[in-house]
Amino acid sequence: MSDPAAFRASLQSVIDGFLDEQSRRLEPLGDDAARLIAEARLAVSGGKRFRAAFCYWGYHAISTPTPEEEQALLRACAGLELLHASALVHDDFMDASDTRRGRPATHRAFEADHRTRGWTGDPEQYGAAAAILLGDLLLTWADELLRRCGLPLDRVSSAMDVFDICRSEVVAGQFLDVSVQARGRADVDTAMTVLRFKSAKYSIERPLHVGAALAGAGPEVLATLTEFGLPLGEAFQLRDDQLGVFGDPAVTGKPAGDDLVEGKRTVLVAMALDGVSTERAAVLDRALGTDLDTDQVEELRALIIESGADQRVEAMITELARRSLDALAAADLLPGAKVALTDLASAATQRTL
Repeated sequence: MSDPAAFRASLQSVIDGFLDEQSRRLEPLGDDAARLIAEARLAVSGGKRFRAAFCYWGYHAISTPTPEEEQALLRACAGLELLHASALVHDDFMDASDTRRGRPATHRAFEADHRTRGWTGDPEQYGAAAAILLGDLLLTWADELLRRCGLPLDRVSSAMDVFDICRSEVVAGQFLDVSVQARGRADVDTAMTVLRFKSAKYSIERPLHVGAALAGAGPEVLATLTEFGLPLGEAFQLRDDQLGVFGDPAVTGKPAGDDLVEGKRTVLVAMALDGVSTERAAVLDRALGTDLDTDQVEELRALIIESGADQRVEAMITELARRSLDALAAADLLPGAKVALTDLASAATQRTL
């Protein structure tokens, strides 16, 4: 599993098998359940599988599993990916996003299906209901995969304790993000808090903890993994914020400057507002969350570059990644896992997608 492509293929096989199981379970509900399963398959396909990978290597950092434990571990890792898919489905609806990975977002797909079939009622309301329910279903399945992964119950129980904390953090972090957008303002410290709890912890630190707990790790080992995982998670999300403004739509699967159109009060935006004149800051502030055309997106990108915020965020990514790798180098973990986690750290912070 040191080959990322092989790991993703094995993980996808586990996810597909689990969804086949759910499809058989829900078959008596007919075509509507089949459409829900079909959308679930799309929601959990593709992506870099970072959360699953950090869970996997969190286990391998502590212990080498038997072949039977390896398969159980993959089921647990798949649970992290279903948690992620749940968050994305809900996030796209809350952000009124039209696309995800180059295809219609879940709520838009069901909305279009409603229109195509000529049903009564409001297509947008139907799409919203479907997205909420699918996100909830994916969250339920994430719990089921971890709880029933097949590893010893005492270790699964410890991992579930971490998973409970993780879900509380990401939901509360998401609500903080929604509230920040509603207030229409956020300083750098507030934006960093949103980043840490909405994404950084649940993307890297908590998956590492889940994997290590499944291997029997105690609190001291989890604290060591935090020294590596938390700064790396922050660097990971800062990179995502950069891509949300400067990413190539052909690569990201999102429209140009999507974070600007959605009005995201990210660390990048907060730094840009601090780094220009009052008049220029007002231009950016008024434009956030509006329907921007390509030229307007380019003007705002130029304003952010003018502020120096993009370079300040880049410097933060570099420093956080350095701190993370220094902590990893000093940690008493299995050598093969340290090599794999070093590679994952580079992939998470130097990506273009």
